[in-house]
Amino acid sequence: MNAQQEYVLRTITEKNIRYVRLWFTDIVGTLKSVAVAPAELEGAFAEGIGFDGSAIQGLTRVYESDMLAIPDADTFTTVGSLEEPVAVMFCDIASRDGEPARSDPRSILKRTIDLAAEYGFTAYAHPEIEFYLFLPGSSDDVEPTPIDNASYFDYVTRSVAHGFRRDLILSLERAGISVEFSHHEIGPGQQEIDLRFADALTMADAIMTSRVIIREVALRHGVEASFMPKPLHDWPGSAMHTHFSLFEGENNAFHDASGLYGMSVTGRRFLAGLMRHAREITAVTNQHVNSYKRLWGGGEAPPYVCWGPRNQSALVRVPEYKPTKPASARLEYRALDTACNPYLAFAAILRAGLAGIIGKYELSEPAETDVLLMNDLERSVLGIESLPTSLESALGLMRQSDLVAETLGEDAFDYFLRDKRAEWVEYRSQVTPVERARFRMI
Repeated sequence: MNAQQEYVLRTITEKNIRYVRLWFTDIVGTLKSVAVAPAELEGAFAEGIGFDGSAIQGLTRVYESDMLAIPDADTFTTVGSLEEPVAVMFCDIASRDGEPARSDPRSILKRTIDLAAEYGFTAYAHPEIEFYLFLPGSSDDVEPTPIDNASYFDYVTRSVAHGFRRDLILSLERAGISVEFSHHEIGPGQQEIDLRFADALTMADAIMTSRVIIREVALRHGVEASFMPKPLHDWPGSAMHTHFSLFEGENNAFHDASGLYGMSVTGRRFLAGLMRHAREITAVTNQHVNSYKRLWGGGEAPPYVCWGPRNQSALVRVPEYKPTKPASARLEYRALDTACNPYLAFAAILRAGLAGIIGKYELSEPAETDVLLMNDLERSVLGIESLPTSLESALGLMRQSDLVAETLGEDAFDYFLRDKRAEWVEYRSQVTPVERARFRMI
């Protein structure tokens, strides 16, 4: 037993924690949980917790069903109230012989992080998590009712959101998750929580934990939190704009004061990789049929493959940063939505950027103006392609992508495609209220 595992066991005893949750996700990012008594935790560290992996979407095949959930002591935190804390740890999934499960999303991100490390890089991420708060009891057949009619940066003392964000930040910080900003977003009832940057694996774990805490705090306030990419027809969808950077030791590999917009050659090549591979990774970063209603529904969502400084319509933005703080140099990827599996999405984005570095890609010209205001001919002249317009077209591009196949691995690649294809077929067969209203009298 290592020192961190001993620390976890000691802390659980000292704080009289009586409930331990072990977490992992399936291929699309649904959180899975198994509860163990504190007395069983030492054995879980040594041998893992056995379960039927074939019952977890996309994890393994029926004839390889016996799997192990091995808690990662480095992810230990507590959630819940101060009076009744609950211990939480994320797990790595392994086969009975101890080999990492080929389709475990957390292991897939770890493989990509290891690839970055081979080239001397450590990847960091900083997400802006958007979501809506709705009044409870709405029917699935009608649009949900937001908790308020406020908008961007509004300070509304009578809204549930005021107390909700305060309680949420306290709950996140008790769980060891640092919050940089929180505010009301553009849509009615829409919120944003920005997490302080951390390494990519820690941040993916933090996003999964944050979703749980957001939902639990919302329930305590008598409302419902939704991470649906586009829940309201007339209002912006919920994005998860994420800032990425690579470090070489203590130095930000994206920074060069003399480079274009302060970007180093490494930063420009990483960005070029994002531009070249953006279309084929979109099924991973935007994995639901509803995701494409956000991408193509306006509200500063980025449907076109371009980049630019200070350009809110670009797929990738180069944020301004203080010259005295080179560590803050970064690239903001704006296609991500809050319903993605952060492990797979981060892996795909990092792998695309690394491909640009390894392959020494040349960076295209920036888009200096709003590409949403251009017509198709203007975008074509500038060589600006569009992201997929539907999950079906995104899956078609992903199916042909060697980069995504190598990132996910053969099994996860196949599981993901089959699961998302089934989602598209089910969606395509539905008859919607819009169709009935328009065509029922034909």
